[in-house]
Amino acid sequence: MNNKRIILFIFLFAGSLVLSHYKLPAVLAAAQNEAASKSTAEAVKDTASTSQPPANATHAAREEKALQDARRQQLAEKEAALAAKEQELKKLSAKLEAQVKALEDSKKRMDDSLKAQSDAQKKKKDEKIQKMVKLFKTMKSEQAGKMIDTLKEDLALSLLSRMDTKSVAKLVPFISQPRVIKWVTDNLQEK
Repeated sequence: MNNKRIILFIFLFAGSLVLSHYKLPAVLAAAQNEAASKSTAEAVKDTASTSQPPANATHAAREEKALQDARRQQLAEKEAALAAKEQELKKLSAKLEAQVKALEDSKKRMDDSLKAQSDAQKKKKDEKIQKMVKLFKTMKSEQAGKMIDTLKEDLALSLLSRMDTKSVAKLVPFISQPRVIKWVTDNLQEK
């Protein structure tokens, strides 16, 4: 449509130049009036066609509304599904927290039980060592010293640590000197 107007304008312009050259102003005025009336009629026609909605416009609006409603429905369904999953996750989280708490309680009971067993074993070992200390105190010094000297070093040092100073002084001549020195060093470092 615009191309026709441009061509018409060029034609009219060129014609006006030719007519003005030949001094035909009356012909030029008639042609210009005709072109102006045509362009005015076309402009009115274009305006009329854009101001009136086509018959399909209301149908298109209904379809657009239906699409928007469908999208809203889908979003509402997705939101409901997400809310349900969120509730399910909260329930699972609570269940897991309860299981973790139960496991922690169980671990604490186990630790307490192991500590009690360890304490009982340590007490039992201490009682046995105390019995051996009494045994070595009642033996002759030479015999007790030789027996202690044959024991593992950590056991021998433990026995010597539990004895009183008078008993150890009687046993020292019969125990190897490196072992006695180790015992003395350990006792000095502990204090």
